[in-house]
Amino acid sequence: MILKPDIKLNRVTDITCELLNKYGITALILDVDNTLSTHHGQVLTDGLPEWLMYMKDNGIKLTVLSNSKRKRVEPFASKIDLDFISLGLKPLPFGYLRAVKALGVKRKSAAIVGDQIFTDILGGNAVGLNTILLTPIKEESGWSFKLRRKIEKKLFSFWDLKNTEV
Repeated sequence: MILKPDIKLNRVTDITCELLNKYGITALILDVDNTLSTHHGQVLTDGLPEWLMYMKDNGIKLTVLSNSKRKRVEPFASKIDLDFISLGLKPLPFGYLRAVKALGVKRKSAAIVGDQIFTDILGGNAVGLNTILLTPIKEESGWSFKLRRKIEKKLFSFWDLKNTEV
């Protein structure tokens, strides 16, 4: 199922090296909005700096992939000392493939981490990445987000999708 994530968790900090090892994941491609910070926010989620250090200390390669413009993504990526790709055009394959190439890994050993099934998960599955869906940090107010979240909830119910056991 192209929209169904391989792994479902609440927060990025719930991702452990043990879980990644179980799936053969050695690299993470991280969305920003509602994954590492609130939508268009610059404040890091609780525990993010420590989690990033934990991942790096355990040899997990990391990069940021966002559909946002450079002026939004660059300051955030700089705060967390990660390379980034802005205007990623998710769910189209271009940004994902650039990220995998930049990380120097095979697709099957990388995962996209994000909060939306119609961008992050759809695109990741389409190019053969592992996919990790997170609960959005904060509910968005736009009508298109509300519509997508409503459809997502129906799909989660249909799939009986629950959080992955860590």
